[in-house]
Amino acid sequence: MATTDETVRHGALQELAKRHLWLHFTRMGAYADQDVPIIVRGEGCHVWDERGNRYFDGLSALFCVNIGHGRADVAQAGADQARELGFFTNWSYAHPRAIELAARIAALAPGDLNRVFFTSGGGEAVESALKLARQYHKLTGKPNKTKVVAREIAYHGTTLGALSATGIPGLREPFEPLTPGGVHVPNTNTYRLPPGMTEADLAEAIGHRIEFEGPDTVAAVILEPVQNAGGCITPPDGYFQRVREICDEHDVLLISDEVICSWGRLGEWFGAQRYGYQPDIVTTAKGITSAYAPMGAVIASDRLAEPFLEGTATFMHGFTFAGHPMAAAVALANLDVIENEGILDNVRTHEPDLRAMLESLRDIPIVGDVRGAGYFQALELVKDRETKETFDDAESETLLRGFLSGELFRRGLICRADDRGDPVIQVSPPLIAGPAEFAEMESVLRPTLEEASDRMHVRGR
Repeated sequence: MATTDETVRHGALQELAKRHLWLHFTRMGAYADQDVPIIVRGEGCHVWDERGNRYFDGLSALFCVNIGHGRADVAQAGADQARELGFFTNWSYAHPRAIELAARIAALAPGDLNRVFFTSGGGEAVESALKLARQYHKLTGKPNKTKVVAREIAYHGTTLGALSATGIPGLREPFEPLTPGGVHVPNTNTYRLPPGMTEADLAEAIGHRIEFEGPDTVAAVILEPVQNAGGCITPPDGYFQRVREICDEHDVLLISDEVICSWGRLGEWFGAQRYGYQPDIVTTAKGITSAYAPMGAVIASDRLAEPFLEGTATFMHGFTFAGHPMAAAVALANLDVIENEGILDNVRTHEPDLRAMLESLRDIPIVGDVRGAGYFQALELVKDRETKETFDDAESETLLRGFLSGELFRRGLICRADDRGDPVIQVSPPLIAGPAEFAEMESVLRPTLEEASDRMHVRGR
């Protein structure tokens, strides 16, 4: 039981949170008559709230605390850097940590991705990549190449430029009209292929869209290695190789949006390496520091950099805090942990165990599909497993927000119950997790999903 002092502190925090803190992507009215979840401490794969309740962080906070919570050594790298140089900008200047980090990223990135433009986060990285693609084409004599092809239900960020690539209607509508140029094609959810479409058609749809728009108007194609929104949607075999061919045929840049999929999430440094394709640009963030400091980056090929290295050409873009010395120092320490402690090997070794645990839940009638890669997996929930019938909007609201989100948290598991597409449960644990942690996740997932099946009257046949 909480002490009087703890109770007073809890009440004060709740009052201040509800009065002053504007939460992101959150229905603020939901907290009119209930507490805001306040997380105060983390260690390894677990976090604790202000009441002392312990939770398994099955989402790595938001797909980003790759090395786990509580690594004081990584945070200390930022503090040590502050004593030497707390801040200086990358606007016409450099400092050692940004140089060292850029070189290290270039050495890890696939192919000739040797130029690193830092940002403060993932949305900024996507925004920067889209602007880079446009200006590159202008400098190379093709000023009409401004459009970007993305996939339906894909999330690429919320700045107005990135939002034009994001393919989620509910995120776009409140802010329309958007930056022009974003066009969309079907995603690779092979569990729900559009009528008459085969897996081989999914890549070809990108080529058809480029041809429809006019190749001389399309600057880039932006794709996640594994698509987040819609529930960890993986590519069919050969998909990215064919997309690469299509982009080359039409002089269109291929942007691999790896804000989530890089830094070990899929068992490789970059998702492009997992699926064997060479992008022109990689966007990244989150796991680059394991979220111990805010940082993102655009990693561009030597070819894209060339026009900017001559005469008076300038990439007319930047952010004050991009490449921040403390964030760069934290990123370097984070990469040390990933390399020295075998984090990638841990994901490769135990991905089958995570997947087997999730596959074992298929005996629950509401579980229709299991998909994903590495430590980035999802369950799609259905009304009827044989027909794949999904829930309508009202049913999805009842299932996800009315029950699953709160009940999973109440039982000690943080994961994502999402309906930016068909209803899914996403799990993305810290990359240090293993079979014992997966068993802990199952101990919450199984009874909660069984109860969800009963509540939604979903029965097996």
